[in-house]
Amino acid sequence: MKFAPIAAGLLLATVPAAAFAEEDAAEATAEATPTIDMSIESLVADERAKMVLEKHLPGISNHPSYDQFKSMTLVELQPWSGGLITDEGIAKIKEDLAALETAE
Repeated sequence: MKFAPIAAGLLLATVPAAAFAEEDAAEATAEATPTIDMSIESLVADERAKMVLEKHLPGISNHPSYDQFKSMTLVELQPWSGGLITDEGIAKIKEDLAALETAE
């Protein structure tokens, strides 16, 4: 029974470390180079990626239905875009987003 309080103390000591690890992971994700696999909302939140999106899909960030599709990726949104998001367009956006990584 003497070990139970010690074990509980050790377990509690790891909780803050795990919380810090989650914060570090979130920061790393926030600083990561944007990719085509990210949600549209995440891409719009990054000014560089937003410029790429607006270059290829003008007005996407202020589209009236933005709140309905912002959690989707461009590939997920493509079938619902009425042909505005094409495979070629996605390839160009992907290329421009990759160029952001080399520009860093």
